[in-house]
Amino acid sequence: MESERFFAQSLYGVRCGECRLAPPTFLRAVAYGLYADELREMVHLLKYERVASVAPVLGRMLATAVQDLGLTDALVVAVPLFPAKQRVRGYNQAVLLANEALRRLPGLIAAHKVLHRTRDTESQFALTPRMRRRNLRGAFVVADARRIAGREVLLVDDIYTTGATARECARVLVAAGAAKVWVATLARAQKESVGFWDGTVRSPVGFGQAGQTATSSDDGGFF
Repeated sequence: MESERFFAQSLYGVRCGECRLAPPTFLRAVAYGLYADELREMVHLLKYERVASVAPVLGRMLATAVQDLGLTDALVVAVPLFPAKQRVRGYNQAVLLANEALRRLPGLIAAHKVLHRTRDTESQFALTPRMRRRNLRGAFVVADARRIAGREVLLVDDIYTTGATARECARVLVAAGAAKVWVATLARAQKESVGFWDGTVRSPVGFGQAGQTATSSDDGGFF
């Protein structure tokens, strides 16, 4: 919950439903903006249309989000793709975004080879949050634990949806010895909302329609 709308309502530090039900290993996640409109189109160009020329622009946006974390000394690890998928795409979009952002983030060091993806997981698109977490369990390994031992790690990806990928990567990194893990993504698919005990979710005033509600996900989290 990073925006001024939430700060204005004195909700700083409140966790979303997903994080209340299953606290993640990472300390905090930030994103530049919503996965919608022009930002969504630019991500699609980079991710699916192989238009790598948009990476510098998107990397500057990502750097803006990372600056909110106030990190001065951390290793930066992009979420890896399965090798076969990366060969088809031609590159890992998370690596391109991270490297472009690093041009504007002195003190942070790229360490993308620290984390490997060991298997090609099922597409996350149609899965519930709980199914996403199960789908990714054991999909990542740390190749060199000595490199991250006692270090803070910034995990970078293009989109934060339910956080399943970030959770699993962070869990593996901490288990291998990372002192702290932070997460930064270019876009987030989750809209700002507040969960209530009656199972509804209401958007804050100023975001969408005031008082708009949404149903809870089938594992008890909110989306």
